[in-house]
Amino acid sequence: MTELKDATQATDATWQDDVRQGVRHVRDLDHLPLSPAERAAALAAAANHKVRVPKTYLDLIDWNDPADPIRAQVIPSPDELVEAEGELGDPIADHEFSPVPRLTHRHGDRVLLFPTYQCAVYCRFCFRKESLTSIGRGYTREALEPALAYIADHSEIREVILTGGDPLSLPDKALAEIFTRIEAIPHVRLLRIHTRVPVALPSRITPGLVEALQGRLMVTVVTHFNHAREITDAAEAACRTMRQAGFVLLNQSVLLKGVNDTVEVLEELCRELMYRLGVKPYYLHHGDLARGMAHRRTTIAQGQALVEALRARLSGICNPVYVLDLPEGGGKVPLGPCPIEGRDGESWRIRGQDGAVRGYTEITEA
Repeated sequence: MTELKDATQATDATWQDDVRQGVRHVRDLDHLPLSPAERAAALAAAANHKVRVPKTYLDLIDWNDPADPIRAQVIPSPDELVEAEGELGDPIADHEFSPVPRLTHRHGDRVLLFPTYQCAVYCRFCFRKESLTSIGRGYTREALEPALAYIADHSEIREVILTGGDPLSLPDKALAEIFTRIEAIPHVRLLRIHTRVPVALPSRITPGLVEALQGRLMVTVVTHFNHAREITDAAEAACRTMRQAGFVLLNQSVLLKGVNDTVEVLEELCRELMYRLGVKPYYLHHGDLARGMAHRRTTIAQGQALVEALRARLSGICNPVYVLDLPEGGGKVPLGPCPIEGRDGESWRIRGQDGAVRGYTEITEA
């Protein structure tokens, strides 16, 4: 027992040191290898959105490359201060569909639960960045009581999605408490966790964290890798730990201009997710209408061309679904190009992966 306790303390110390040695406050930007002009621009942008980057993720940045894809995701940019007409503070209407605090119920059989509004890393493109900056609240048992009571009172809910903020930034004890409370609700069958921790703070995936999330519920962890450069040995070890615990691993990426908006970058990302990490590419999100993010959004047509090219290069298990999370709570809709060229009764004209259009006639029992 003493050896197990010592091992747990050692693994906890590793990830906690990683956080302490990274960027935790705006003033920490002064220690980064930025030019005076870059530093001034970053400080101005940081006033609108929190800054936090663990050292492990910072170390992935090539500071000699101003367009480095890791840097683009976490270092504040003055472009964030330019708001385009039509951008939204709550792009997918989380608040509109929130019957009680810390819960969103947009779809009948599942809910979003927000145990914390804090993250291990704050991404510059985050569609919830205004909420995370303005709310800034962590986990307390009392804060979650109305949401847990709501879930217990609604028997149609089968799936609880922990999001935020990043739920895996919480201590093991808090995660175990949340898991136990949700597990005690008999109609809930699956716990889904949306997290950037395996990407930016992989040392946080410890035996204690895994133990806190094991029990009756099926557990699915949805990671958020956007670029193959994020797939490191440490990330590989973290994903292996979760796979061995029996968790289902999926990934959702955001299509980001200047980060992953080429077929070569997406191909490498999706292939390495599946082949190296054992993580199924799940969604490729079109950029939401978060304020100050026009410089990172592609057009839908560009995204469609990319995913069509991916289908010709990758097996089905490596292909994500290209989706748009509609404003006003319309939910996720697939945006992939349609291969159907036409139809006449039971006869269809369908474009194949080779570009040729072929006929297909439905044959069904009369």
